[in-house]
Amino acid sequence: MAEETKEKIRLLIVDDIPETIENLKKLLYFEPDIEVVGSANNGQQAIESSKSLRPDIVLMDINLPDLDGIQAAEQITAAAPRTQIIMMSVQSEADYLRRSMLAGAREFLTKPFSSDELITAIRRVYELRPRVVATTPTITPPGVGVMVAPIPEKLGQILLIYSPKGGTGASTLAVNLSIALAEETKEKVALVDGNLQFGDLGVLLNLRPDRTIADLSTQIEGLDIEMVETAMQPHPSGIRVLLAPPRPEMADLVTPEHVRRILSLLQRQYSFVVVDTWSLLHDLTLSVMDLAQKIILVITPDIPAIKNAKLFFDVIEALGYGAEKVMLILNRSNLRSAIPEQDIAASIKHPVAARIPNDEVAVLTASNQGVPLLTSQRGNPVSRGIQILAKQLKDEFALKIKAEAAGAARSPGLIRQTRP
Repeated sequence: MAEETKEKIRLLIVDDIPETIENLKKLLYFEPDIEVVGSANNGQQAIESSKSLRPDIVLMDINLPDLDGIQAAEQITAAAPRTQIIMMSVQSEADYLRRSMLAGAREFLTKPFSSDELITAIRRVYELRPRVVATTPTITPPGVGVMVAPIPEKLGQILLIYSPKGGTGASTLAVNLSIALAEETKEKVALVDGNLQFGDLGVLLNLRPDRTIADLSTQIEGLDIEMVETAMQPHPSGIRVLLAPPRPEMADLVTPEHVRRILSLLQRQYSFVVVDTWSLLHDLTLSVMDLAQKIILVITPDIPAIKNAKLFFDVIEALGYGAEKVMLILNRSNLRSAIPEQDIAASIKHPVAARIPNDEVAVLTASNQGVPLLTSQRGNPVSRGIQILAKQLKDEFALKIKAEAAGAARSPGLIRQTRP
């Protein structure tokens, strides 16, 4: 029986030291899915070889004669958009990494690296390459023209988990609420780490940042849902997670426009898109607020958190959002010496929609183990509080969808046929 053929990853190696090229070839020699299709010794050769060989990946040193790796990467990306670039360097400074990624590189390896690191990077970048999707033209029968009012696309709900003060447990709530929504609704749920510099979702879910939102930033123009899905990681609970970049300096690669594009794609694929973000009200956070159907504002029963919540509602009013867009959640509601809930609502002038009890030991244990409370301690009061919140959201959005459907039924689209 003929052995099944598997598509190979076509690799071009670029380095000005011939011995380095030979050593890299030896590291890859026994990998059946990787084929070295050529090599180059400088930036100009790399560009010409990329045009003629059309490799899937260019493995290139950043320090090259004539054109350096940054300049070569920019020209290769422009000439061969489907060719992905992995940059190598003996220097690991943040500026090198940032410049490489902005030039189009998808990965940055610091020399010396192991064969496992190299092979993992090649395969990961190959999986994240842009796909070419074949399209079939629509043929209209001669003599007949049809104009059909478009059917509104069903979009998922974007939920922004936000706290104007750090340390309120917003990230823990984002993780467990995502799982609770998936269980309660039996729908697809995506969780996005919008804290691009110091995101914690990977730690809370015990996921390695092998694939992150930064992987999507260099191909944002042709981005589609399949590419976004490739960058997301599955969790045993059933949710899928888009993690923050593995290093703080890589946050600069992701712009508010990138985030809007990614969330818009996820909204078409998932019933709920839960976004965790940081406390700063910068452009990225405000962009998510604009897209979100609901801002879940997380506070704790203490004076600093209440003061910041009051300031946040001033911002909401200035932005022109309705107060109904915000759902106020009181976390750690049963803390000793806590300020009473009625006093909090009166001070903020907004009702508390849900309350999550306090269990510091259970939450801390879950965080340290990377196992969410909703999977490890379902009977815990914190878990039950989050499950109640998930049901509230499910019921609220069900009523909203029903109302929208009733409105659409009262205003049906017109269908008209035209003939010559």
